[in-house]
Amino acid sequence: MRLLVDDPFYNKASDPVKAALDAHPNVEIRLFNPASNRRWTRLDFILDFHRFNRRMHNKLMVADNAAAIVGGRNIGDHYYGVNTHANFRDLDVLAVGPVVRDLSGVFERYWNSASSVPIATIVERAYGAADLDAILARLRREIAAADYPYPIDQDLGELAAQGAELRDNLVWAHGRIIADDPAAVVAGKEADVVVTFIRGRVAALKEELLAEAPYFVLPAGAQATVRALHDRNVRVRVLTNSLASNNQLAAHSGYAKTRRRLLENGMELYELRADTDAFRPGWSLVSHRSRAALHTKAMVFDGEAVFIGSFNLDPRSAVINTEAGLYIESPELAERLAAYMATGVAPANSYRVRLDTNGRIVWETERDGEVVRYRDEPETGFRRRLLANLVKLLPIDSQV
Repeated sequence: MRLLVDDPFYNKASDPVKAALDAHPNVEIRLFNPASNRRWTRLDFILDFHRFNRRMHNKLMVADNAAAIVGGRNIGDHYYGVNTHANFRDLDVLAVGPVVRDLSGVFERYWNSASSVPIATIVERAYGAADLDAILARLRREIAAADYPYPIDQDLGELAAQGAELRDNLVWAHGRIIADDPAAVVAGKEADVVVTFIRGRVAALKEELLAEAPYFVLPAGAQATVRALHDRNVRVRVLTNSLASNNQLAAHSGYAKTRRRLLENGMELYELRADTDAFRPGWSLVSHRSRAALHTKAMVFDGEAVFIGSFNLDPRSAVINTEAGLYIESPELAERLAAYMATGVAPANSYRVRLDTNGRIVWETERDGEVVRYRDEPETGFRRRLLANLVKLLPIDSQV
């Protein structure tokens, strides 16, 4: 197994775990664009900001060059319904067939790029079998103590049955990978392959664009595109995070500055309710009463094609991070994804954001069958709203 992990400064705490797993004879772990100073990573962030600010945001898993998973999901408790504070609504696509070879090619390009560094060359000491045994013993104890819903020794027959069900529900269609070049990070250039593709596909829309994006910050040019689409009678509907559900305050503040203009330009805008129970059936009992958050990155074009991947509709995904996703031409898959998206914008699960007759922003939802309207960001207190407004004043739009 080969594992390539992005390395923002807050990930260094897991270096011993990654190095211990790397000690397994069948496991090799590399870090992408790592901090050169592991002890003072924040110093790297300050002194080498132009390089260290560039992150590998793609998410890809390939098994035996036969099947692959592409989407927006990271490896962490929040993404699998086992966090006690907040859990994400997220989405991946399973691919088989010839496109998997192309996905393998993307992995190889990143694995062999100049930004990819073996974990063993970064940590301060050599890790061996004893470290691996200690880590595995600790992981087993923690999983057992937490009643973790994904047991290591799961019944193989059950796994085979689940795999057969996935196989029988595959949609056969033409798909292709759209991925940024990792060399852009070393060259200091914009990683713009994915955003260029999306711009072109949006420009060709005839009837409708449906999208889910957790961090949604459109620059002025994209806001004008929304207006142009509206003038051509092309419907644009987006679900994003509310202030209550968003785990990135800076991203929400960047979005909030564009909200009025997007509504004026004709966008149908929805924000996820943090208190919705709609997605809880897919979470573990470990999650208790954790709040909901949005992490899906997906689009449906004219009911005939979809794009599912890691791309947020924001400047960071457009020009700073590297991204990847699958573009699939399939009315059947588009219908399935549109149905999934419909659950997100249902009144019990989201707020419809509107302008009232006086031009003020209001949030509408349903509670106990009754329409409820809010004049302030719902489910938030004065302190969080104040912080969001203060962050709006910072000149960081290009970084969110």
